[in-house]
Amino acid sequence: MSALLPENWQKFLNDAGFDNALWELPLAKADARRSLTQVFPPENKIFNAFALTPPEKVRVVILGQDPYHGDGQAEGLAFSVPEGIPLPPSLRNIFKEFESDLQIPAPASGHLGNWAKKGVLLINAVLSVDAHCPGSHADFGWERFTDSVIAALDKEKSGLVFILWGSFARKKAALIDRKKHTLIENAHPSPLSAYRGFFGSKPFSAVKNALPGWEW
Repeated sequence: MSALLPENWQKFLNDAGFDNALWELPLAKADARRSLTQVFPPENKIFNAFALTPPEKVRVVILGQDPYHGDGQAEGLAFSVPEGIPLPPSLRNIFKEFESDLQIPAPASGHLGNWAKKGVLLINAVLSVDAHCPGSHADFGWERFTDSVIAALDKEKSGLVFILWGSFARKKAALIDRKKHTLIENAHPSPLSAYRGFFGSKPFSAVKNALPGWEW
């Protein structure tokens, strides 16, 4: 396997009682698919969210479903696309809500690396996908790994903010202690559901209210 979960995250998960096999097995399945078809994100980006946001810096967790499946879009950060790539519809709606909520301009680029470096862990429940086939790696075991990440953060930290957009992400709420952390649960920002509870939900100001001194 060419990609590795960063050592600081391996230690964090091990200390919380989770085994490395939880990420090694689905990664091996994704690597095997690469010999047969195009897989996103590129193998050197599959753990990008964990590389940019070490466990000790996590303040906010934004959970997506699986990576973008279009050419050049996925970069290992939920909802983010590389510099110069047009905004996908969900990210365009996220930026609309950002501007409406905070009354400040949205980021100039769809690359959310600055959020990640501030402490926003941008993870998908499933970390890989076949090109142009959404949900194609749903049975690889990634969800057991990302469940372990959320459970470890819940156990080892306090005062985090978890943003769960859509019914898929909201299933993870059962892993989170609401007495220790803040949960923000709303409709998904996709065009199919953004007008059914995402627009006007003000998640970005809710993070600022939960984390004194936080700036996006």
